[in-house]
Amino acid sequence: MGLRLPQQTLARHRQHKICGEHCYLRTDELIMLTTLENSIEEQLHSLDNLQQEIARVIVGQKPVVEQMLICLLAGGHALLEGVPGLGKTLLVKTLADASALDFKRVQFTPDLMPGDILGSEILEEDHSTGKRFFKFQQGPVFTNILLADEINRTPPKTQAALLESMQEGSVTVGGKTLKLPDPYFVLATQNPIEQAGTYPLPEAQLDRFLLNIHINYPDERDEVEILRSTTGASRVKPSPSLDAEQLREMQQLVREIHVSDDLYRYVAALVRATRMETSGSDTLQQWIKWGAGPRAGQALILAAKARALLQRRLAVTREDIRSLLLPVLRHRVLLSFQAQADGVQMPQLIEELLTAVPEPGRD
Repeated sequence: MGLRLPQQTLARHRQHKICGEHCYLRTDELIMLTTLENSIEEQLHSLDNLQQEIARVIVGQKPVVEQMLICLLAGGHALLEGVPGLGKTLLVKTLADASALDFKRVQFTPDLMPGDILGSEILEEDHSTGKRFFKFQQGPVFTNILLADEINRTPPKTQAALLESMQEGSVTVGGKTLKLPDPYFVLATQNPIEQAGTYPLPEAQLDRFLLNIHINYPDERDEVEILRSTTGASRVKPSPSLDAEQLREMQQLVREIHVSDDLYRYVAALVRATRMETSGSDTLQQWIKWGAGPRAGQALILAAKARALLQRRLAVTREDIRSLLLPVLRHRVLLSFQAQADGVQMPQLIEELLTAVPEPGRD
């Protein structure tokens, strides 16, 4: 399937092909457009290879893989939730193996300290002069892909050590601000089962994750294939198909994906409908204790742009917005006590939200 450009661009391109030299597009415009298309096709080909390499290891879970790639392309971070044994760690490790990006993993435990993540200054001695000096030893946060495994098992002080890195792409140690590698992608996992010794993430840190991705149990067919592929003598290892420079180019391209003014207004209306003072739905007002902030709208737009690119389009559609509403709002909207007592779940709230806010161009 070829790249689907916005309709206006397509019309101008076709006009040039039909009318030859005397056309709406100048020659230099055609050359620029053709070069852009070829460049985009090359980037999307690398992205297709990445998805194929991941699929060689990960059985099923296509929505989860898609949402993880959306986070990567949008330059955001992902929070993976699922019960133990569903392959959360394997999924992240496979993404790292399928790309030529640096990867580090941190197992979060109750005794983990901020310095174990960010790094610390170590006292060393110059054997030639006998002088001692402090040298900064980088922590695992200095990487392209960081797996923060079971992030809810470490105290808030250590969880907060990731805040600056996730938001600013830098860390401050010993009064000095140090830039992190670009791209920088945090994938944090946590188990939804309440257990002793866990520390729920504060709302301020949850808001730093672009998407909250839920991993569910596989269906019967996929589970049989998992048993077949993981209990044999041979193990599949994906081949690297994407490097840091290619990813940076794709992340820049995502920013240039077209969004119509109607969809900007639609996203703003969806986010504002989650707030008590601006919601026009009595049901939503009863179900929601705390609504989403402006960062939710930014996340929804960026994620929708990345999804459009994944599907080889250069313009966002209503379906992009609707399909990503749940993972964007799942960790940003707090259900009221009444909603919890009535057994209301986030998918049900999202359905009510989509009903309450009319789509662009529809009454």
